[in-house]
Amino acid sequence: MNIFLLTDIIGIIAFSLSGFLVGVRNRLDLLGILIAASLTALGGGILRDALLHRTPFAFSEYYPATTLLITLIIAFSFRSLRSDKIEHKWLFVISDTVGLVAFSITGALLAIHAEYNIFGIIILSFLTAVGGGLTRDIMINKVPAVLVTDFYGSIALIVALLLTLLNLIGYMNNITILSVGVVSILIRLIAYKQQWHLPKLSS
Repeated sequence: MNIFLLTDIIGIIAFSLSGFLVGVRNRLDLLGILIAASLTALGGGILRDALLHRTPFAFSEYYPATTLLITLIIAFSFRSLRSDKIEHKWLFVISDTVGLVAFSITGALLAIHAEYNIFGIIILSFLTAVGGGLTRDIMINKVPAVLVTDFYGSIALIVALLLTLLNLIGYMNNITILSVGVVSILIRLIAYKQQWHLPKLSS
């Protein structure tokens, strides 16, 4: 299994779970939960592939939808996940963080493979990572997390910059890519735990 496929599957699993949790928290019905999870897990990848002028993986391969459905079936079997404050549970934070980092990596790798410049790599990494969640939040009439959560979208930028640097110096391989993933996950979790905030402009 190549590194792109591995990170894509990890991202789909993680974002399927976080989308499911958001759907439950907002008391959506079964169809609503399925739509919320599908948008979260597959939306960013569809947007990414559209920008790359290629048929979205979700429409041409079976593993995205299969991975999504298996994850949801397992998630539905755990009734204890239902809570009014589920967005504050570590299960949601961890799954959302893993999905964020995994999709940041897939977006950056495809942009690098397409020989995009640094700006293109950052944009594709960012949109792949936050596109699905952004669409989900808009659908349920919620301010998108990327606009209000510190060190969320910033993680996609960090991933893109690190992978671009590795590519430039010739150290791009599976081990360094996974290392970037682990470091980025740790940064996001530490930032959440310590409540780190980006500077804000005062009016």
